[in-house]
Amino acid sequence: MTVCEMRIIVVTVTLIGLAAGRTYRKYQPLESEEDDSSFLSMFQSEQAPIDPCYDERGNPKRCIPDFVNAAFNRPVISTSTCGNPPTRHCSTNADKRGELIRTCDICDEGSAKLCHPPSYLTDLNNPSNLTCWMSEPFSSPSQNVTLTLSLDKKYELTYVSLSFCGPKPDSLALYKSSDYGKTWQPFQFYSSSCRKTYGRPNRADITNDNEHEALCTDTASIPTENRIAFSTLEGRPSAYDFDTSPVLQDWVTATDIKVVFNKLINYQENSLEDDDEFDQEGGNDTMQAQATQPISASNGGGTSEDGQYFYAVSDLAVGGRCKCNGHAAKCARDENGESICDCRHNTAGRDCEKCKPFHFDRPWARATAGDANPCVECKCNGHARGCRFNMELYKLSGYRSGGVCLRCRHNTAGRYCHHCKEGFYRDVTKPLNHKRVCKSCDCHPVGALGRTCNMTTGQCPCKDGVTGLTCNRCAKGYQQSRSPIAPCVKIPQLIEAPLMTADSPANSGGDNDYEDDEDVGSEEDGDDCLDCQQESAHLTFRKFCKRDYAAHVVVQSKEAFGDWIRFSVQVHDVFKWGASKVRKGGQDYVWVPQADLRCKCPQIRIKGSYIVLGSNQMHGGLMSMTADRNSVVVDHKESIGRRLRKFSSRQRRCKN
Repeated sequence: MTVCEMRIIVVTVTLIGLAAGRTYRKYQPLESEEDDSSFLSMFQSEQAPIDPCYDERGNPKRCIPDFVNAAFNRPVISTSTCGNPPTRHCSTNADKRGELIRTCDICDEGSAKLCHPPSYLTDLNNPSNLTCWMSEPFSSPSQNVTLTLSLDKKYELTYVSLSFCGPKPDSLALYKSSDYGKTWQPFQFYSSSCRKTYGRPNRADITNDNEHEALCTDTASIPTENRIAFSTLEGRPSAYDFDTSPVLQDWVTATDIKVVFNKLINYQENSLEDDDEFDQEGGNDTMQAQATQPISASNGGGTSEDGQYFYAVSDLAVGGRCKCNGHAAKCARDENGESICDCRHNTAGRDCEKCKPFHFDRPWARATAGDANPCVECKCNGHARGCRFNMELYKLSGYRSGGVCLRCRHNTAGRYCHHCKEGFYRDVTKPLNHKRVCKSCDCHPVGALGRTCNMTTGQCPCKDGVTGLTCNRCAKGYQQSRSPIAPCVKIPQLIEAPLMTADSPANSGGDNDYEDDEDVGSEEDGDDCLDCQQESAHLTFRKFCKRDYAAHVVVQSKEAFGDWIRFSVQVHDVFKWGASKVRKGGQDYVWVPQADLRCKCPQIRIKGSYIVLGSNQMHGGLMSMTADRNSVVVDHKESIGRRLRKFSSRQRRCKN
């Protein structure tokens, strides 16, 4: 760190300390004022701070940061700075009588009093004590020197001004960057020969077609001798309609400013005789240039005509506002030290240039005097955390809503997560934003035609003969089958077959159970019964394998269906099941031909407990247990049950 840089740091810290002392010096009220001030402070503490981005009713309005000198105390990079090695700079200026007077100064980077660093360009500009940046000396007036200023953020600029320590240069160019120095765009040119130096006409006419282009101005036409000020909007046709002119909004936006000095005014022909008068203690910082000479031990500080040109600037100012697009009233430093807007109106970004997450119901827009254009939260009823904007939907809605909710939760669906997804229906007892507003349809996998249900009532679409909200039971006049295609079938019309003749002895009494009808059959029946050979009660593994099912059942009731008697049974145990898929502990049916039953082949009683081994046959569209003269029907015994369990464990050995 050089002596010059250390001096700058000390001065800066001193100024900050003085300012802080003035800011935080506590006011000492008079004795008579203390009571009144404390009384007023009681009410002032209750008042909420005024937010410039909202009116007194809480409605959003345009707000902009304060107008500032964006260049103040910002670092400047120069391609040429005097002082290394120390050099002597002489300047020719006119006095009050118009006579030219030549004064000289020493530039030494190693001296705190004699240095002229680029930081002097953006320090506090005091006309009574000017500080000047000076370039290295050079022999030709047509020498390029560049100053680059980074603003560290986008600003909307009103002016760029340069104050010189003496007469202004003959030619210079201003450039701006809107992408932090990646690309540069001409901003303004100054020259006594615009066409020759920059290939542009002097003061070209500005129209709507070229108001975003840089112009060239003759330096001789500028009334001030040592100052150049460029107004970014002066003469631009759309300046009075700035809010609706994206072209000019982009034109005044900059993150960096570059000043390129191309040529000095040549005063050599007007220079005086060389005199060696100069003040080695500090000299005069208000001079621009002309004669310079390197200082060495050998020459003792004499002047030379070898190098007589240099640039000297006392102040570089950039007036503007932190660019926040009308959505912030101030800029501040974030945790990374970067300058960002304190965004309001549900906007986000370093320049409030976008909507913050989940606020995409309308497109982002710059705030204007007539409309703050706040970003609007998506209408997702609390069921989504993300959304996107759709311009087509926004137009179709009459420019009111364009948000589309993403990844709806809580079993909701739709653009606004406003209806239930497939397989769920709306619970009208809960508000739309409730987490459990959608209830599962729970449509029966067999009884329903699908998983969807009525979004309002929750009614599932049922198959023929099936009813219930979830299609979980058979309708009146239908009975359950075991078919997944037709789970409920119509109950067949009952045909009461005469189980007993009118003159049967059993007709005079009894409960009409088949086991009491010993003398029912006719002679023909007697002949049929001769063929009935009920299987013996002795159970073998071979008999077990030949039957479709084996179960322990208790008979509960019976019904006649044509040539068949259907016994309702309670299944207590299952040793083997086939296509009928009989289930332990459930209700089921055993179908027996009437002819076999009259022959007591098999013999079945109501409330009897039996071991039944028989075949599976279709009855009423359903595969059911059947017992006939070829079946095994024996009274239940635990010993028989144990035998059948052993057979069941070995049934894979059965040979078909």
